[in-house]
Amino acid sequence: MQVQPLAIPEVLLLTPRVFGDERGFFFESFNARAFREATGLSLDFVQDNHSRSVRHVLRGLHYQVEQAQGKLVRVVQGEVFDVAVDIRRSSPTFGQWVGARLSAENKQQLWVPPGFAHGFVTLSESAEFLYKTTDYYAPAHERCIAWNDPEIAVDWPLEGNTPQVSAKDAQGLSLASAELFP
Repeated sequence: MQVQPLAIPEVLLLTPRVFGDERGFFFESFNARAFREATGLSLDFVQDNHSRSVRHVLRGLHYQVEQAQGKLVRVVQGEVFDVAVDIRRSSPTFGQWVGARLSAENKQQLWVPPGFAHGFVTLSESAEFLYKTTDYYAPAHERCIAWNDPEIAVDWPLEGNTPQVSAKDAQGLSLASAELFP
């Protein structure tokens, strides 16, 4: 596995070693020992989630203020633009974002550490998105920052389209008014 730190170095883009031939392909999507050796992180993932979204669905920017979740995310069908926003007030990269195109074709994964808000927009006709989390979903602690907050200014590849967002995500707060990490 290749590991590439992004502009916010705690966010990692992982590229697996894929074995393929005319029959198809094989790769290890997760191996705790290989992950630890490649990233230096020893994590316990406690929950796997799977979502499906159609083109232009935007989910996020989500996080939990308690039981903060680290997320290892990937796409198994289609393509998304995936985003992590640093919402740790004490961080030198506070309020900054990084993004990557994840697809079934490139098989890349993104490590989004606790202390980051996370979201994605579907670029293909549909996409199936998988993510492993380091803590359990805790609805009482879930928060959402507005996907279009001008202070963060994520450059979503919407190509002039208005994204579809859930009613909950439409109520996302600005970074300035959101409950954040110290």
